[in-house]
Parts: sequence; structure tokens; C-alpha cells
Amino acid sequence: MNFQAPVALSFPFASRLFALLIFFTLVSTNVFAQKKWQELTTVEDICAYAPETMKTMLDQFDLNTPGLEKVKQAQAKGDLVQACKELLAYYKKGNTATYLRKSQPAASTKTVADADTVLNYVFYVQNVRGVPPLLPDGHRDWYYKGPNNDREWAWLSNRHSQLLEVYNAYMETGNPKYARYIDDFLRDFIIKSLPYPAVKSSTSVWRGLEVAARVKAWSRIFYGMINSPYLTPATQLLMLSSLPDHAHYNRYFHAGNNWLTMEISALATVATNFPEYKQADEWLTYAIGTMTESMKGQVYPDGIQTELTSHYHNVALANFELFKDICDRANRPLPDFFNQTIVAMYDYIARAIRPDGYRILNNDGDRGSDRELLLKAAEKYHKPEWAYLASNGQQGTQPTQGPSYFFPWAGQLVSRSGYDAQAQWSFFDIGPWGSGHQHSDKLHISVSAYGRDLLVDAGRFAYTGEVAEKFRPYATGSAGHNLVLIDGHGQNPGPKLAEVPLDDSHLKITPEFDYATGEFADFKNTEGTARHSRSLMYIRGEFWVVVDRIQTDRPRKVETLWHWHPDCVVTQDGNSIKTNNPMGNLAVVPVSDQKMDIRFVKGQEQPEIQGWYSPEYNVYSPNTATIYSANIPRDQTFVWLLMPSEGPTPAVQARVLSENEEGVEVEVKASGKTWKLRVPYANSGKVALEN
Repeated sequence: MNFQAPVALSFPFASRLFALLIFFTLVSTNVFAQKKWQELTTVEDICAYAPETMKTMLDQFDLNTPGLEKVKQAQAKGDLVQACKELLAYYKKGNTATYLRKSQPAASTKTVADADTVLNYVFYVQNVRGVPPLLPDGHRDWYYKGPNNDREWAWLSNRHSQLLEVYNAYMETGNPKYARYIDDFLRDFIIKSLPYPAVKSSTSVWRGLEVAARVKAWSRIFYGMINSPYLTPATQLLMLSSLPDHAHYNRYFHAGNNWLTMEISALATVATNFPEYKQADEWLTYAIGTMTESMKGQVYPDGIQTELTSHYHNVALANFELFKDICDRANRPLPDFFNQTIVAMYDYIARAIRPDGYRILNNDGDRGSDRELLLKAAEKYHKPEWAYLASNGQQGTQPTQGPSYFFPWAGQLVSRSGYDAQAQWSFFDIGPWGSGHQHSDKLHISVSAYGRDLLVDAGRFAYTGEVAEKFRPYATGSAGHNLVLIDGHGQNPGPKLAEVPLDDSHLKITPEFDYATGEFADFKNTEGTARHSRSLMYIRGEFWVVVDRIQTDRPRKVETLWHWHPDCVVTQDGNSIKTNNPMGNLAVVPVSDQKMDIRFVKGQEQPEIQGWYSPEYNVYSPNTATIYSANIPRDQTFVWLLMPSEGPTPAVQARVLSENEEGVEVEVKASGKTWKLRVPYANSGKVALEN
């Protein structure tokens, strides 16, 4: 038989076939490699698009972890795709972070309006609407600073709280459009964020607070959607590749104070939710030591975070509590004082809360409600007195102390007439400047009564951007607070921290009255000596008397500022100022006999900002500021009566009976009653009340 011809014919055919197969393989591989980032869905896709990123990701894992044997075998063979597939299989069928794993919702076409807004990349950040634009490469501009060119807008939009809003909508409705958006969003963001810079940064994407917030959001999404058909394998692998970078940043580039609590709690979040990473145990050990030491230096013994702003106090507390929960799940014990400090921080919130459930507005804070927060904490920590304070006595047990409280390290006096919703309430600040987010507002007084804010702090307005350029100096300076200016100047900063608590000479609380006193003597651009001491005496359920003592070595112009809530209708009655609200009023009555000019300022922009109020970041409106001005040749004392009333202000008479170097005696007559008060400038042992 002659087999030569067939053999001769088959060789070129096989050769051509082999060449053809190689050609198609090269063509298909080239086409595959050219896939756009938007089209990456499979393990094969992402391994072809970013092979080095995937190899680096695998190197981050301890492949000796039980369950990762197949990942290790595939990696040893150099099979990147199979190793990544086995890694995802491990997470899909594993039991890590069981508390975050969710059953997938049944598909539906139901919608959630707020989430639908996010689906159009419309983000509301601190009350400002913005849309990150598309770049020529198809990615969103994650460095977009919003319509006001505010870097805070860019930072906060990169915390991915908007993703959690969409995630919650998906879990509620099962509508696939929400899940697909999450997948697209994360793939876009993670690819665009590469390469990780591995340096301390303040950029829109790689700053500590944003890194920390993303870790917490991504953990919920990764495990909550690990078995979702819509969170693609490519995106899941991108998340697993980026999380070690986030942990590295929080481990090596974290800040201090409340920033540290957020960043270190995020480090612990990665370490415990993804214990398969090689560095997980070291991350958690470092986090425990760092967070514990930070708490010691960050919270005063009276339970107040040292920045002395109720807003960031709550931020620090939330992250301390989150950290405790993380360590509890990981069976890593914390020192007893850690848990005790959490309780003390809640105790401060409870005792400072306004009758309407809102917190103090001071320093860089927002006027938010603490009622639900406290009610949950009361149940969790078995503190029925917190529930009583938060619910106006409708729940829980009445505290054995109170209703007024003084915090000697923070230097804050919170006075109340009682616990009911209509109670009189005031906040008097005689403490240090604060360790962060400070305003120059020592001796400021806020007052509310009968369900209404009356005398208010100006708030924080904004940190950066157009709003901040206009209002930030006013927010942080003295002119936005209820205190005095000397020769037109406010207070200089400092000191940041209290070295010792204020002693009893600064304070006295009795069933009939509260008394506190403090002083300030470092005014800006002021030559010579100028010292302001302020004493406050609250007659429980009746009124406040404020005594301002100015000590000076030369003639001065003294301006006393009273800022009213924007809802208050404010009028002048002789030398007195009073509100004419339907319910809840206050009169400011000058008791001493100095000649003073009175000005009303509202919404002023020139020659300087005055008469503005900001209850939340980027939210502001005009409010009335009443300014009493007097020129004094020497030391002078100003006495003020603050008379609250449910309805119209009652007829009141007040006079200074005597004055000496130690203080003043004041008589007040109203509603058929007479009170005689001895208000010392600096010594609580001298305070007295007759009625």
C-alpha cells in the first residue's frame, strides 16, 4: 500500500490548520485583552485585564488557611484564573463574617425614590446636590468637588454611603437595577483608583476617613451580595484586591483623635471580616493596642471626647462601640476601662440632651437628635435613667442626680428646670478650647425653653468651598457666639486640653439654683490687660442671671452679643430685648445702669459677617443678633437677667443692690415673687439665694 500521498497531503494541511488555530487564538486573545473596563464581568476578564493586580491580590492571602487548599494548588501551577475562581468559591460557601451574609431578595420591579436618584449619579453630600461628570475614558470623575468646588464634597462622596443606600434598596426590593449599579460603580471606582499610592494623602480618594468608611461599606456589600448573580466575579475580585490597600493605609497612615477611631476601627473591620489575609492578625493586634491608648488620651474622665463638640463626640463613640463589637465577635477581650468609657460617653449624651431630644450645638457640630440613639443604648447597657432623660420621663427611671449636671474636665454646665418636654435648658461653657474642631467661644451661653431654641450658637457652616470662604471665620470666631468682644476683637485660641478638672470654686448645684463661673483674658489684637469673667446663676424653673466682669488697664469698647434662633421674633422694649413668639419666649434685661447702644443685625455681610445661623453643614440662614455696646473708662460689671416665659414676657423688675470686688447682689421681682441673689465673680462659696 502506498501511504506517501496521503502523508504528503496531510502535513501541509495540519500545518495550515495549526497556523490557523494559532491565528484565531492570537486574534481572540487580542480582542479579549482589549475589552473595555466596563465589560469586565468574569474571572477570565479581570485576569486578562489586570493580571499583575490579581497576582498581587493572591499574594496577600495566607493560602495555608483551611479551605484555601485549591487556591494554593492552582497558584502553584501558575493557573491564575483557576486560583481566582477557587478563591471566590471559598467565600461563596464559607462562613466568614456570617453576620453580614444575607439571603438574596426575590426579584421585583419595586423601586425606592432616593436610591433611584443615586442611580443617576446624583449625590447629595451635606445638603448639596452634585453629579460627578464622566471622563473621556468612561470613568466617573471621583475627584469632582461638587458645584461649590468644596473638597469636603469630594471626600464625603468617596466614602460610598450612597452605595449603602442603593444596597439597602436592593435588599428591600430585589430590583436587579440596584445590584447592577453597585457592580458598575465599584468596578469603575476601584479600577480608576489604581495604583494605590501607599503614602499619606489628602486627595479626594486616598484620605484616611474615606478609606475607613469604604472598608465598612464594602464589607457589607461583599458578603451581603457574595451569592448575588449581579455582583460579578470581576468586581468581587477587584474588591478583594483593594481591601489590603485600604488596610495598609489605615495601619500606617492613620491620624489621631476621632479620625483615629474611624480609621483604626476600619483596620479591625478588614482584619476580622477577612481573616484570610496574611496580615490580618497583626492588623487586629495593632488596632487593639492603638485604639486602647487613643481612648485613654481622647476621652476625659467625665466621659467627653476632648474635641468638645457633641457632633464628633458621637462620631468617636460610634467607632469605639463598633470596635468593641468587632473585638467581641473575634473573641479578643478589651480592658475593662474601654467598656466603662463607652458607658461614660453615653452618660454625657444623656445628661446634656435638650428637652426636645436634640444635642448641644457647639464647636464644629450639627444640631442633630440623640433621642433614638439613647433609647437604644439604654436598652443595650441596661441604663433606664438614659431612657428617662431621652423620653422626657415617659420611659425608664428618673435619675437620682440632676436635673442639672456639670462636667469638670470639659467645663460644661447643663442646667434644667426638669425633664419634661417644656423644660428650661441652658448650656454654659467655661472649659478649654478643645483638641480639634474648635471655636473661640469660651463663656458662651445657649438657652432653650418651652420647646423652643432661643439663644443659639452660630454653628459650623462649612469647612471648605464657597460657603466656608464666606462664613468659616464667623463660625469659628467669637462674633458668632453669645459672649463679649473687646475693642471689636474676639478670643485667641487655646488651651486645647484641660490638665486638671475645674475645682468646686467654679461651680455649685443645689435643688434651688445652679452657679458656674469662668474667665478669659487673651483677646486678639488687644494691647494691655483685658480680662472677662462671666458668672451664671440659674434659679431653677425661673430665670438666669449673667454677670460679666471686665477688668482693664485702659478705656475699652465692650460689645455683648446675644444671638437668637432664626424662628424667634425679636423686638426691643426700652433697654430690654424680648421675643414675641406664640409659645416659648425670652427677655434679655440689662440690670446694671451703664449707658449702652443697642443694634440689631440680621444677615449682614459687610463690613463683616454677623447675624447668621447654621444648624447643619452647608445649611444656613439669617438670624437676629442683638449687640449691646458700651465704652468703659475702667473696670466695669454688666449684669443681665434672662427671663423665660411660656407666653408673653411677664412684668419684671431687676436691680443691682450692691457691688464690690467679690461680686454683686441682685434683686429680681416677677409674678408676685422676689429673689435676692449674691453672685460672686469667682468663688462658688460666696453664692447665695433668698426668696
